[in-house]
Amino acid sequence: MTDPHIAIPSRAPSATPTDDIVTPFEVAKLDLRGRVVRLGPVVDDILERHDYPQPIAKLVGEAIVLTVMLGSALKIDGRFILQTQTDGPVRMLVVDFTTPGKVRACARFDKKRAAEAVAANKTDAGSLLGKGHLAMTIDQGPDMNRYQGLVALDGGSLEDAAHEYFKRSEQIPTRVRLAVAEELRAGAGGASHSWRAGGIMLQFLPKSPERARVADLDPGDAPDGTQPHTVTEDDAWVEGKALVSTVEDIELIDPALSSERLVYRLFHEPGVRVFHETAVRAECSCSRESVEAMLKSFSQDDRDHMVENGRISVTCEFCSANYLFAPGEVDAKEESKPS
Repeated sequence: MTDPHIAIPSRAPSATPTDDIVTPFEVAKLDLRGRVVRLGPVVDDILERHDYPQPIAKLVGEAIVLTVMLGSALKIDGRFILQTQTDGPVRMLVVDFTTPGKVRACARFDKKRAAEAVAANKTDAGSLLGKGHLAMTIDQGPDMNRYQGLVALDGGSLEDAAHEYFKRSEQIPTRVRLAVAEELRAGAGGASHSWRAGGIMLQFLPKSPERARVADLDPGDAPDGTQPHTVTEDDAWVEGKALVSTVEDIELIDPALSSERLVYRLFHEPGVRVFHETAVRAECSCSRESVEAMLKSFSQDDRDHMVENGRISVTCEFCSANYLFAPGEVDAKEESKPS
C-alpha cells in the first residue's frame, strides 16, 4: 500500500480528465475483465470534511476505492454499501455508493487507541481494523430484498477481504490493488496538498464455470479425493495475475497517467479493449427535510433532551453538514380526531 506521506510529483492540475472515473476493460484473449478507478477531487472532498488522523484517512480512502470499484459494476439501480465492524482502533467504516456514480463515506474510531497505534507505528489496515467482519450489501430499494455478503476480518487488509469475498461468495478468481496517498504541490501561496486514490480489479471469467473454479483453487481447497497434481491453475489466469501484480502504487494515483494508458501498459501484448467510463462524484443524501423527518420520529421527551442552548443541532456523519432547528420546528403534528 502507498505510504500516505509520499509526495506525488504534481505534473498536472488537481482536477484532470483522468480523475473521478471508473474505466472497465476486457482482455478477451485471456478471458479477463476488470476496471480501473481513479479518484482525485472526490476522495479529497470526502476526506477533507473530516479531521481523521492521516493513517485513518488513508484507510477510508482505500474503502472508498473498493466500494466504487464494486458498486459501479452493478447492473441495476440501487446502492452498494461496504461496512466494517471490528475491535480495532477503527471500529467502523461505512461507504455508501449509489448508482451510477454517487459516493459518501465516514469512519468511527477511538481517538486514544488511534493515537497509540500511530505512536507504535502500527498503522497498516490490519492493525487499525483488528478483528471483526466486513459486510457488502446490495440494496435495490424498499420493494426488493437486500443481498448481503459477509467476510471475516482477522488482521488483514481490505484487499485481502475482497479476495476472500470473491473466492467464497462469488467463486470468481479476482485480484484487487488499492492505493491512496497525498499529492503535494508548491504554489505562490506555499505548499498545498490533496488526497488521491486509485485501484484496479482483474477477474477471470471464462465461458466454462468449471475452468474458473479450478483456476483459483489452492491445493488445500481441493475437494476430497482430488489428486494434488490435478489441481492446476489456468495459464490465462496465471498470466493475468502476474501482469496485475506488476502495477505500482504510483501508477494507480499518478494524475499524468490515464486509465487507458495503464491498462495498455499491462495488456498490450494479448490486446485490451476499454469500454465507456463512468463518472464518480462525492454527494451526500442528507437534507434538512430528511433530518427534520428523522427528528419527528422521536418522542417529545427524546426531542426535549436534544435541546441545547435553545436549539437542536444535528451533524451528518458522512458529510459533516450541520442542521439547526428551533424546538417548535420539529414538534410532531397531532392528528385531528374525528368528531
